[in-house]
Amino acid sequence: MAHYAFINGQNIVTEVIVGKDETDTTLDWEQHYAEFRPGMICRRTSYNTSGGVHRTGGTPHRKNYAGIGYTWDPIRDAFIPPKPYPSWSLNEQTCLWNPPVAMPIDDNKYNWDEATTSWVKV
Repeated sequence: MAHYAFINGQNIVTEVIVGKDETDTTLDWEQHYAEFRPGMICRRTSYNTSGGVHRTGGTPHRKNYAGIGYTWDPIRDAFIPPKPYPSWSLNEQTCLWNPPVAMPIDDNKYNWDEATTSWVKV
């Protein structure tokens, strides 16, 4: 089983479906599924891919699993999640957003505070 993302003219993911696995080479599945949504682009995405790494050691697809509202970047061949905060910057390697200050690594839980651009212990 594979997942496919439909992308509108503004390069925004509007839908993700389950479809044929890439091992079934009887058709170009991206092209096939795109025919059902005129004007849309269809690209395969991997549920197990995050930051360009496949969780189970398989082949990563397009940096991140696509979600509704994600941006499709055809130059990077990547799905990029929505920017969570104005102060965060895009990591060009992972296509994930990084805070300007790393979250502390300890046994506490933290939330990001955009007003102070810092992590606040919960």
